Amino acid sequence: MVLEVHTRKHIEERVRAGVLEQGTVELLTEMGLGDRLKREGLVHHGVEFRFRGQGHRIDFQDLVGRSITIYAQQEVVKDLVAARLAAGGQMVFEAQDASVHDVTSASPRIRYRKDGDERELICDFIAGCDGFHGVCRPAIPEKCLTTYDRTYPFAWLGILAQAPPSSKELIYANHELGFALLSMRSPEISRLYIQCDPDEDIANWPDARIWEQMHLRFTTRDGKWKLTEGPVIQKNIAEMRSFVADPMQYGRLFLAGDAAHIVPPTGAKGLNLAATDARVLARGLAEYYAMQNTGILERYSEICLRRCWKVQHFSWWMTSMLHRIPGESAFDRQRQLAELDYVTGSRAASTALAEHYTGLPFTI
Repeated sequence: MVLEVHTRKHIEERVRAGVLEQGTVELLTEMGLGDRLKREGLVHHGVEFRFRGQGHRIDFQDLVGRSITIYAQQEVVKDLVAARLAAGGQMVFEAQDASVHDVTSASPRIRYRKDGDERELICDFIAGCDGFHGVCRPAIPEKCLTTYDRTYPFAWLGILAQAPPSSKELIYANHELGFALLSMRSPEISRLYIQCDPDEDIANWPDARIWEQMHLRFTTRDGKWKLTEGPVIQKNIAEMRSFVADPMQYGRLFLAGDAAHIVPPTGAKGLNLAATDARVLARGLAEYYAMQNTGILERYSEICLRRCWKVQHFSWWMTSMLHRIPGESAFDRQRQLAELDYVTGSRAASTALAEHYTGLPFTI
């Protein structure tokens, strides 16, 4: 049983992440959800880092023989919902006031309200996939939970623009004025971000100001590269933070995705890390129901957190390398540029980046 607080329309239209690791693509394909993904997804074999007004391409295919796919999260959600319903699976949309109970017992319960009626589910296990602000993580006693948190002193101002992407691959730009990212959602829709202060008011950023900053931060020394503008159809400001909850399980409650961990979006890892959590939990549940084997379920936190901390490090590293840090010294700035020069100029360093960006191997 899947309980969803929002409507189906809301979750299928909410714009979120859009970069899938190769392992996530392979997982969706194994599940029989690869047809539309392969038709509509944009396969990228590399990424560009731009600094000092010059672009430097990291060739994933050459370095690690892998790739990434641009396929918006809401499209993944559409495919998952359709497959779930087609298989006769139960989904309850607009499930309000959910709460979890008796999670250390053999029969944990979920209470919720639907259409004004109070309802209760008696469960074997509960998967808390309800995000950072959900009800599942708070159900774990504070004395049993350790949390690690870091808030970054900057944010991302993101826009969706009705404009063809100005590049065939993502561009990460480190500029004196701050970080910028050129991404896309389709051949017709661009997704772009610029670094801003975390307390910025979106009202102070009219479209003209945003485009002006985009042009400045993506500029190249030779002046040949051009940014394509178009109508802005969405804009928002997102905070940057890192968060980990340890353990990710308590009794028969298992946390997955943002309920257990948050990563800054610089490394494009949030959706992919959540997919890995789900993959581990699914494997553990399959073993339990097939053979009454609880080995993977007992090690769920250990398995997931081992990968999570590697991903946290990568996301922190990408974030600290590409953003202008408030209060940084001239020494800090030159060190940062030297790091970018090394990462893009050393095959060994580029390979490490490519391995992380396209996705670490899945292991249990």
